Amino acid sequence: MTDVMDRAREAQDSQTVDWLARLGLASRGVIWLIVGLLAVQVARGNSTHADKNGALHAIADKPFGEVLLVVLAVGFLGYASWRLLEGAVGQRDEQDDRKRWAKRLASLFRGGVYLFLAGSTAKFLFSQSGSDKTKPLTARVMAEPGGRVLVFAVGAGLVIGGIAMAVRGIKQKFEKLIEGWKMPDGLRATTKVVGTAGLVSRGFVFALIGFFLIDAAYRFDPQKAKGLDASLKTLAGQPFGQVLLFAAAVGLLAFAVWSFIEARYRKF
Repeated sequence: MTDVMDRAREAQDSQTVDWLARLGLASRGVIWLIVGLLAVQVARGNSTHADKNGALHAIADKPFGEVLLVVLAVGFLGYASWRLLEGAVGQRDEQDDRKRWAKRLASLFRGGVYLFLAGSTAKFLFSQSGSDKTKPLTARVMAEPGGRVLVFAVGAGLVIGGIAMAVRGIKQKFEKLIEGWKMPDGLRATTKVVGTAGLVSRGFVFALIGFFLIDAAYRFDPQKAKGLDASLKTLAGQPFGQVLLFAAAVGLLAFAVWSFIEARYRKF
């Protein structure tokens, strides 16, 4: 067991995992950049899909799009590998046992999410299809024993996680993740702006999706559940919704810029 942990630590500290993680962060930036641009189009009244699948479609339609999709899939897989290794090995710089275990669980969760993203991107590459799957998935889950409770729990988790993400952005805790001393002075100031705006907007969007899941579980109506695309379009339909959606879209674009900055200057 000790040998396995030692090898995991060696892998985590390797230059290969470092570069794969940075590629994954850049891949995250590409997806959110396109989602943000698509959200701007939705705010202007277009009927495009402002979600991951919409972004993948937009990439696939461009010259060398399939090549970029392969790079994105590899990047997501690299990011997942880094997070899963971090979860397995643990946060060695964290002295508090409870915080260390909480961070390990968070890393494992993020690793699982990006492993799913890598798989769904690869699947899209071969099938060239996809849409907002939240409704049918929610319907299947709620049809199972205890499914309604599970949907409610996932929704609550998204709301709590979204709020925590927004608070982290407001408090600018993200600064400790990067090597600021390597940055030009102008970029350091920009990082504070895009990091704050990006995390607050992303947290708001996650909380919005979570709210719709909670509503679906409470009303026992899977049709109330909404994914990213449907949530943004519902927001656009509210009073002053287009203004709010445009602000959220700009924030998501800021998060994309933050992702690119993190890819370059992240501490490992």
